[in-house]
Amino acid sequence: MSQQFEFFLVVFTSFFTIINPLGVLPIFLTMTDGLEDQERKATAQKAMLVSFITIVLFSFSGQLMFNFFGISVHSFRIVGGIIFFMVGQDMLQARLQRTKTQGQSVKEYVGDISITPLAIPMITGPGAITNAIVLKERAQTLPEIISFYGGVIAVCLITLLLLLSASRIMKILGETGSKILMRLMGLIVMVIAVEFFLSGLRPIIKDLILYLNT
Repeated sequence: MSQQFEFFLVVFTSFFTIINPLGVLPIFLTMTDGLEDQERKATAQKAMLVSFITIVLFSFSGQLMFNFFGISVHSFRIVGGIIFFMVGQDMLQARLQRTKTQGQSVKEYVGDISITPLAIPMITGPGAITNAIVLKERAQTLPEIISFYGGVIAVCLITLLLLLSASRIMKILGETGSKILMRLMGLIVMVIAVEFFLSGLRPIIKDLILYLNT
């Protein structure tokens, strides 16, 4: 039982650190500014559902999928960095500020951002996917498998609760505060994007140099 609990703690702390729910919250706030409370909650719920499904999917067959499509985690990091950079640029220029829209356009916006970039790659990025593959391979017994998915569910629930509290935080910030936060987080997201891109590019360049030298 102690080993099961220790493995649960390993899964929980590693996913909590990688996903970083407190770091996700400000970006979520700026991207959903202008949406109604129900629309913001729907965005949070859909983003977390997609994130959870993605983690479970890759935990079962992540390495097989990478091998089947002939891609690597490094390529995933590069693409994630490009997506992040584009989102950060829009945030920096306050282009994500939403005006009141009607019916279908709001639903399309909620559907778009809840999947990309909120769920993938912001919440479930290359780090979380790699972590899911590695830790799931360590879970050999049924108690360890239960601990693994228990840890994943716990982190996802905490992240969801933080995102659902975003409406109250947005009211406290006000319109001026949300615009300032959007521009600030846009800059941070662009820096994260560059790190994502370079962390994926470095191993590819090293492998290329080794290949050319052989």
